[in-house]
Amino acid sequence: MELLLKKNIDKLGRIGDIVKVKEGYARNYLLPQGLATTVSPANLKQIEKEKIKMELQLKQEIEQLQGVLEKISAASCTIPAKANEEGRLFGSVTAVHIAELLAKEGYPVRHEMVKLDNPIKECGDFDVTIALNLELQTTCKVSVVKEDTGAPENT
Repeated sequence: MELLLKKNIDKLGRIGDIVKVKEGYARNYLLPQGLATTVSPANLKQIEKEKIKMELQLKQEIEQLQGVLEKISAASCTIPAKANEEGRLFGSVTAVHIAELLAKEGYPVRHEMVKLDNPIKECGDFDVTIALNLELQTTCKVSVVKEDTGAPENT
């Protein structure tokens, strides 16, 4: 089924794109959520007008986010986690953990913006990609360190 996108959708397309999707995805998600519409000359004209408005808003948003982007790229965060002697974590550090830590430090980051291929499962330093929107991305240094349990060591 061919649809005209009304909004940018990750891994599918941008506003104004004509995409082919399965009928169930269109009927159950894209159309009810107002993310897409059927392809017609009237809809194409309307989407073009909306696209121009979105581009102006995007330019303003990019200008505002440039400063935030520079601050995030200079930021580094340390996450204490429980680990064994070899440095393997008992759990894992996920995008949610990183986003929460950055949010506590005053950066407007949601977990969807943190791009991790797999959760971090060992101690060390990592470069994590932060995508503020489709065009603006940066990396942030994340250090995962062994949590101090406070238990006295036998010597």
